[in-house]
Amino acid sequence: MNTTVKYDLEVIREEARQLIKKGVISRNQPIYVLCKYIPGRDWVCAELELEKNEFLLRDKIIDLLGREDWNEDS
Repeated sequence: MNTTVKYDLEVIREEARQLIKKGVISRNQPIYVLCKYIPGRDWVCAELELEKNEFLLRDKIIDLLGREDWNEDS
């Protein structure tokens, strides 16, 4: 049975948003800091997904997130 999480780009973005919201990471850090928070075997899949979407691990997390909607202002 395969229990690994499928890391598509949206899942990776959501993980990053949650870590930023908690204050664990900042938007200006490189994407590779996410590897500390995604389990090792899953990180390989996440890394492949990032590469497939032309993200480099040294790119900033804010580049990964792109335009964000701010719900607090509503």
